[in-house]
Amino acid sequence: MSSNTPAPAPVSNFIRTIIDADLASGKHQSIATRFPPEPNGYLHVGHAKSICLNFGLAQDYQGTCNLRFDDTNPEKESEEYAQSIQDDVRWLGFQWNGEVRWASDYFDALYDFAVELINKGLAYVDDLTPEQMREYRGTLKEPGKNSPNRSRSVAENLDLFTRMKNGEFADGAMVLRAKIDMASPNINMRDPVIYRIRRAHHIRTGDKWCIYPMYDYTHCISDALEGITHSICTLEFEDHRPLYDWVLDNITIPCHPRQYEFSRLELHYTITSKRKLLQLVNEKKVSGWDDPRMPTISGMRRRGYTPEGIREFARRIGVSKSENIVDMAIMEGAIREDLEARAPRVMAIINPLKVTITNAEGAQTREADFHPNHPEFGKRMVPFSKDLLIEADDFAEVPPAGWKRLTLGGEIRLRHSYVMRCDEAVKDASGKVIELKCSIDHDTLGKNPEGRKVKGVIHFLSREHALPAEIRLYDRLFNVPEPDGDRDVDFLTHLNPHSLEVVQGWVEACVQDAAPETRYQFERLGYFVTDRRDHQPGKKLVFNRTVTLKDSWAKEQN
Repeated sequence: MSSNTPAPAPVSNFIRTIIDADLASGKHQSIATRFPPEPNGYLHVGHAKSICLNFGLAQDYQGTCNLRFDDTNPEKESEEYAQSIQDDVRWLGFQWNGEVRWASDYFDALYDFAVELINKGLAYVDDLTPEQMREYRGTLKEPGKNSPNRSRSVAENLDLFTRMKNGEFADGAMVLRAKIDMASPNINMRDPVIYRIRRAHHIRTGDKWCIYPMYDYTHCISDALEGITHSICTLEFEDHRPLYDWVLDNITIPCHPRQYEFSRLELHYTITSKRKLLQLVNEKKVSGWDDPRMPTISGMRRRGYTPEGIREFARRIGVSKSENIVDMAIMEGAIREDLEARAPRVMAIINPLKVTITNAEGAQTREADFHPNHPEFGKRMVPFSKDLLIEADDFAEVPPAGWKRLTLGGEIRLRHSYVMRCDEAVKDASGKVIELKCSIDHDTLGKNPEGRKVKGVIHFLSREHALPAEIRLYDRLFNVPEPDGDRDVDFLTHLNPHSLEVVQGWVEACVQDAAPETRYQFERLGYFVTDRRDHQPGKKLVFNRTVTLKDSWAKEQN
């Protein structure tokens, strides 16, 4: 079941303005972008914004977008991460150009370009210790000073670099540095390291290499080799752009992409640090990378977020040059609006109270639409019987002011069914109401009662027809807007202890055979999805709450 709503028109931004000008001037005949994650963790909501931007630009301008793994850090990379990233991109609704690319595909070329820089006197082998290198580097206020090894001859540098490649030196004993300017006000230009010795097994090249190129050196060359026209990255790489250009300006390569930076996504009540997300997983604060409380794309998918909703969220927040923090309510609002259009309605009970209908004889089952605005979704039967279940919260013995639900002696409309009157409340020894004895007005099936007005509607289930289900009530993982905003406070102290409540609930029988990742609106309760891992159609029903019907978070926190 899906909505036929057309995709909204793209929102203009400074990157689109640049592309428009480049195409109009003839600088480029077409555009080529790329999405270049490191395969060192699962993608999060910030990456989703970048995916939507890079692939979206390629789609809108009939260009191409590559998927490339910048796999230059072998100790932290894995095939699991690489596969999850591909799955995420596809799930979000995008397809990359051609085959998946890897920076490691270019390791031979990268080595040759490094040799070219050495031959031009623009790179040298340095054997300063890491401590010495930091000392020589200077500070933001003080210039650095040249390494004693900076004046090595081309021949000596070539010899040492070859021997580095051949494994003659210990890990960390030497590095290859670009020879730029140790007095540069931009610290990234103070002779940055472009190769280091590291004996680590690589997921693609195995043990072929014991030297690996640095990210900043690799990234720009990979872009150029792939013919990328617009290299779009997040704002923290703005200070790295001069190095990006320096490398490409000083090697023999026909293409020179331009780098443009946009503000990364910071979302309230989440964290987007891969290190901290990994910590949550390793310390078992969550069930894994795809825990529905995680801000990972796989977590959001398991939570029941839709790719359409995430793309709409990315469209709404836009693209800018300035840092900003987005409220979680904007994300939840986009998801809620999408589900409103595409999720069929059913009834469920998460906190049951038994209701006995004393005059149920002759009561009829009624048919109801799955969606009020989409007749194509079809209909389901809503059974009625003597024994019903309602939400315990829908009954109040002493109702507060403005109460529009059930109370002793009061009437209520049962959703898709009869008007019901509560005649008696049965209590246990402690005084807790454990059962209501009620009667129905047989003349109110599908019509209003004569001579009186019934104000409220509640949902219900026929006990004998309802199916048991495990219902996971997910909420925000953190209980403060910026959980890692204070560096002096451990972000784990802000974990929301109520981020997951598991209850035994009941659902309509029509969901019995629902496949994993089937979305529903549980009327009056929220939007739910069958869990993609644990749900077993016809056997074990497991539902995750995706989002509540309304944004009540701020109100509940105050």
